Amino acid sequence: MGAASHRADASVPAFDDSGHVVVVDGTCGVCSRGARMLARRDTRQEFRIATAGSGLGRALLLHYGLDPDAPDSWLYLREGEALFSLDAVIAVATRLGGAGRLAAALWLLPKGLRDWAYRRIARNRYRIMGRTDLCALPDPALRKRLIG
Repeated sequence: MGAASHRADASVPAFDDSGHVVVVDGTCGVCSRGARMLARRDTRQEFRIATAGSGLGRALLLHYGLDPDAPDSWLYLREGEALFSLDAVIAVATRLGGAGRLAAALWLLPKGLRDWAYRRIARNRYRIMGRTDLCALPDPALRKRLIG
């Protein structure tokens, strides 16, 4: 997964990645709920969201060796640095602060266990929370953060 920076990849559309960008599955109920929560809790308004199905989201996931159609493709770009899977979720939650800081305790788990747990949830995400269309949600706080 650890490809060179997307900034030098001509197949990734140019975008401002100087802040915080997450790429999530736009049809997953778990991801959609997480994105709505991110939009509500991001009081500094520093996060932007791309769906895996968007041109930008798809290009970023492919660049980093992730399958845009796979359930475990969750990406967080922090000032251009790429984080994946549960590591990305933990980093976003702790960045948001508040109760999200509790997620930092998950860093204590060995990486292999974190990755295993994330894959288990990701592979069962539709069964857990169903399907939705993130881009069709009427939530204005979320819609203004969507890119790509």
